[in-house]
Amino acid sequence: ARTVMTYIAKKCGICFQPPSIILIYKEDNKDKTRQRIMPVRNFSKFSDCSMAAEQLKNNPRHKAYLEGVSLRQLKKLYSLLKGHLGGESLAESLERFQQEEAIDPEEDMNKLDDKELAKRKSIMDELFEKNRKKKDDPDFIYDIEVEFPQDEQLESCGWDVESGEEI
Repeated sequence: ARTVMTYIAKKCGICFQPPSIILIYKEDNKDKTRQRIMPVRNFSKFSDCSMAAEQLKNNPRHKAYLEGVSLRQLKKLYSLLKGHLGGESLAESLERFQQEEAIDPEEDMNKLDDKELAKRKSIMDELFEKNRKKKDDPDFIYDIEVEFPQDEQLESCGWDVESGEEI
């Protein structure tokens, strides 16, 4: 019986020349840090970054290594490579990616199609996980109670009135 190796991703980045995704990882039971270079083939400035990221993540040769790398991060790396192939500087590519991935709080998400809505939700989920305090965190506090100042008069809303009362 063959034992299944578990890999812990530490860093994931991109090399423009030759085009490749580079993963810095550790094996589950060893202290040694290793590097894996995954060449990017058949990718141009016209390629779909999402599809390329999914293909790499599901590639049987790399799947176990990329378990701890989010699809969104791989998509970002492909987006940077696409920008480079299109003649953009790294700063321009990063700026464009930030604008594409930003969430506008004023945007009406009811008007989005399913694909765009799923994209926004995945961005929000990742942001939530990044900011979430876990029990293991050193600054984790179990039960926080906050008193909010009552400076101005509270406004009454129709939905917070008892059902028997008249408005």
